[in-house]
Amino acid sequence: MEKFQVHILGCGSALPTMRHHPTSQVVNLREKLFMIDCGEGTQLQLRRQHLKFSRLDHIFISHLHGDHVLGLLPLISTLSLMGRTTPLHIYAHAALEGLMRPQLSFYCAGLNFDVVFHALPTFTAMTPELVFSDRSVDVYAVPLRHRLPACGFIFRERPRLPHIRRDMIDFLQIPHYEITNIKQGAGWTTEDGDYYPHERLTYPAERGRCYAYCSDTEFLPQLPGVLSGVTVLFHEATFGQQHAARAAETHHSTAAQAATVAARAGVERLIIGHYSSRYDDERPLLDEARAVFPHTQLATEGMVVEV
Repeated sequence: MEKFQVHILGCGSALPTMRHHPTSQVVNLREKLFMIDCGEGTQLQLRRQHLKFSRLDHIFISHLHGDHVLGLLPLISTLSLMGRTTPLHIYAHAALEGLMRPQLSFYCAGLNFDVVFHALPTFTAMTPELVFSDRSVDVYAVPLRHRLPACGFIFRERPRLPHIRRDMIDFLQIPHYEITNIKQGAGWTTEDGDYYPHERLTYPAERGRCYAYCSDTEFLPQLPGVLSGVTVLFHEATFGQQHAARAAETHHSTAAQAATVAARAGVERLIIGHYSSRYDDERPLLDEARAVFPHTQLATEGMVVEV
């Protein structure tokens, strides 16, 4: 099965600690890298995880709080120093371009590549919207609710071509140069005129995998309805249930609320993160989440999640 991994670069919240870095992740899908959020120090974390800067072409920013975006300008500067020439695409709320263009002009004058900003949609309903697509993946933005406009992202692997039935290929002596056509839907006619439809010559590929990222957000009862078919879900768990009032005040979620979303959505696994700096030990958050959804893991820097 082809590579579909999530690298956790940072899983802390806004206040810096010695335990965690600000929020950032990289999705590696078939050796193409997609970054989600870019807190301070993200480029150092890329180095530590031996991820190739040259394979990063698309960055998705969930919202414009500093702990999710303040690593972006230094990263662009580093890409310039490395001699990058291909465009860098940034998907974010429209205000980010106005904030960054003057900084790029001052700190990154003479860039040899284009920084292309794509404005995320302004949602009027709890409906995901497609923001990027290629042969490997469709990326959807999902409306969340925070102190600033915020959204999550769903990375849905594109359907793969079906598998060839080798017994039929050998039995009918179909030449190898026809295999791609058959995978794409063609049938085969023998020299005697017998026709074998595509469905008899193939069997379905495995179901496409799907990763969803939801940070930062208050608890949204409607969210599970848009996470159908998700394999692995990352959902913020800034607080434990004993600090539910603080979570509501700051428009964040508790570990139990994150687990409730996962359980209702029917995902296979839940990763929680974006921990408040008040926690020196996140195991109580894990216990709280597992009481609701047993298939929960704690995010940690350097963690690689296989989707």
